[in-house]
Amino acid sequence: MIKRLLASDGVLAVCSFRDDGAHLEGYGFMPDEMLRALTGFAHEYKRIVQGNQDQLSMFTQMRGWTPPGGWIVRGKLLTVCSVANLVCVVENAEGHLNTIMRELQELARS
Repeated sequence: MIKRLLASDGVLAVCSFRDDGAHLEGYGFMPDEMLRALTGFAHEYKRIVQGNQDQLSMFTQMRGWTPPGGWIVRGKLLTVCSVANLVCVVENAEGHLNTIMRELQELARS
C-alpha cells in the first residue's frame, strides 16, 4: 500500500516501521541496507521530535503540539519526510512537500 507513494513526483524511497523501530517494508531506488538505515533514522528522529514537542507544550502552555503530525528534514538536494511510522526520501527539485505530507497522512490513517 505504501508503494503508491513512489508514484509521487520526486519520491525516491518509502519505508514503514513498527513503534519499536523494527523495519517492516521499504521500496524505492535505494539498496535494502539504506532503506533499513532510513527506517532507523526515522524512528530515532521521531522520538526526538516527540520529546521536543512535549517540552514545547509544557513550557509554552500552548495546546495542539502533541502528538506530532509529522516532521521534515530538508537538505540541499534531498528531503526526508515522515508521518507516524512512515518515512520517505524526496528529491527537492522534483517533489512537492505539501502533497507528499498529505499523502503520508492518508497512508498513516489507513
